[in-house]
Amino acid sequence: MEVGRSKRVPVWALLSLLTNALLIAAVAQLLARGHNITESYPASAAVTAESTEELIGSAGPTNSAKVVLDLPIAGPRHKWTYQQWVTQLSREAEAAAANRPPKLSVLAGDSLSMWFPTKLLPPDRIWLNQGISGETSVGLLKRLQLFDRTAPDTVFVMIGINDLLRGASDEGILDNQRQIIRDLRWAHPKAQVVVQSILPHSGEQATWENRDRLLAIPNSRIRAINRRLQEIANSENALYLDLQPLFADADGNLPIELSTDGLHLNDRGYLVWRSGLQMFAQMQLKN
Repeated sequence: MEVGRSKRVPVWALLSLLTNALLIAAVAQLLARGHNITESYPASAAVTAESTEELIGSAGPTNSAKVVLDLPIAGPRHKWTYQQWVTQLSREAEAAAANRPPKLSVLAGDSLSMWFPTKLLPPDRIWLNQGISGETSVGLLKRLQLFDRTAPDTVFVMIGINDLLRGASDEGILDNQRQIIRDLRWAHPKAQVVVQSILPHSGEQATWENRDRLLAIPNSRIRAINRRLQEIANSENALYLDLQPLFADADGNLPIELSTDGLHLNDRGYLVWRSGLQMFAQMQLKN
């Protein structure tokens, strides 16, 4: 019988711990300094298709999609249907594919990704935002092909909170996440696929219009899903960005000062996410 023999810790686990520690330290220092967001950070570049508003003027409401997006921005876009957003994102992906920029990164997900202010995205790369408000893992899986031809260097995925709000099971969410990773690795064999953890919500402090549905999802459940999501990412040769330490207070809830309503992020929240992306890129992404 061997005495004092210790188990070997996987390299990815050590890297994850180190990255998380550095992320927390960097973000804490950043927030403590109280940066002015609009003045302290340079604007980032994003891929957009020309004549954006032309889409609404020519297409109008579609019969195939009844869901209307409720976006906190002015103009025609705040009433776009899901299908109109799909059409627009397809146009922007085609623009990127036709004239591929260097160091192209894709944000794939729901409203949390969609509303990421372009000015706050890390400026060391070009960003193609493929987020849609209200998106689920099922919907994202079906439309990954929209940016198949873009040949990105990196794809960042965050999805799952809307699945939970709609009553999806943990197994269903995780199965879809696995399929999303596999699809991306097949379509973009040279790209780095980064799976990001599902963010917590603000619990009792939330003011989101469907607050009761949000409170029905304990943050402990989200943490448990994230632990399994990390295991899936590792088994599928994808990278995992654990944002939980940056977006959880002592009780495991999203600090309300980082959010507009307990679910979505404000500029300060996106500044934290930006810092997480930058540190992660320095630690684990290829140049």
